Amino acid sequence: MYPTISDLIFDFTGKYIPLPIQTFGFFVVIGLVVGAYFIGRELKRKENEGLLAIIKRKVVKGKPATITDYVISALTGFIIGFKLLAVFSDYSGFVANPQDFILSTHGSMLGGGIGAGLSAFLKYREKSKESKEGQREVTEEIHPYELIGNIIVIAAIAGFIGAKIFHNLENIDELIADPLYALVAFSGLTYYGGLIVGSIAVLYYTSKNKIHPLHMVDVCAPALILTYGVGRIGCHMSGDGDWGINNLASKPEWMGFLPDWMWSFNYPHNVINEGIRISGCEGKNCFMLENPVFPTPFYETIMAIIIFGILWSLRKKIRIPGVLFCIYLIFNGVERFLIEQIRVNSVYNIFGADITQAEILSVVMIIIGIVGIWYLNRPKTKESLKSKLVFHES
Repeated sequence: MYPTISDLIFDFTGKYIPLPIQTFGFFVVIGLVVGAYFIGRELKRKENEGLLAIIKRKVVKGKPATITDYVISALTGFIIGFKLLAVFSDYSGFVANPQDFILSTHGSMLGGGIGAGLSAFLKYREKSKESKEGQREVTEEIHPYELIGNIIVIAAIAGFIGAKIFHNLENIDELIADPLYALVAFSGLTYYGGLIVGSIAVLYYTSKNKIHPLHMVDVCAPALILTYGVGRIGCHMSGDGDWGINNLASKPEWMGFLPDWMWSFNYPHNVINEGIRISGCEGKNCFMLENPVFPTPFYETIMAIIIFGILWSLRKKIRIPGVLFCIYLIFNGVERFLIEQIRVNSVYNIFGADITQAEILSVVMIIIGIVGIWYLNRPKTKESLKSKLVFHES
């Protein structure tokens, strides 16, 4: 396993390059980039088909900077400079534990002062250039695909918050034991929490920008499952604990041509130091699971790619907005419910039955998907949505 990208590079090249990049976080970012690409493509396609309108908004240009503008710029610059100069002066400490380094009070007041001054000056210069032409009202035209940057940032921030909330609800004991770490640590994330909260935030933002929610969820459906699959690569390669139950059975004959780790795996050098110590290993991440387990993150990556292929092939054939997203809900729910049968997870005892949070949510997703397809295909529903599916220019 490769807790950091430096470990991955070392294994392939034999050279250790100290980089402050955790493997899981790296693949999360890659997933977001891949998702942004496909969301952008779909937004362009729907605009070309006349389903999404160019956004026109009136803005006032040339206004002088306010005290609030300068304060926000200076504060942002201070934080960046405070940490950035400290990174250069103590790079080894930063690489050793980037998360703790960033969240600590360790920093450089000199760097903070330089950053605050430079940021405030840049804000002054920006506003000075705008004010040379005088204060005026202009109409800006924004294509829906040009919102992709804001959409991804909103999804990432809201998704992280949601993932932390759902994880902590599922692991109350961890929250009680160390509340601060449980709330801000980049590990310990629940996918469905991120999906729910992130989706609500994105739909609110895009609705404010005249993109109908049914179009937006269809746009995101293929990208969501692909992003999930890419993220699971990070789970597998770092060994973050999202693995399966013990698998002591012999590998089936039909899998004989595949590597053994695809059937069962001990996750050596896992990032959470779970299991027994590896003989002869020194330093961090010297543990492996005592018994091999199902490599469920790998299985989920494969299933996610297959689902993405199906959704991507259907996106132009389905003409009723919202139906593609409902199909995504069904596929995602079935995939997660099945994987939960061989995956380690916290369980709730409901009416005498042990069930996981993910199983509950996956069943809900399947039901919503089925009901949604039925509802959206009703003649009355299709008729009532005709006038609402394209936002007219204001």
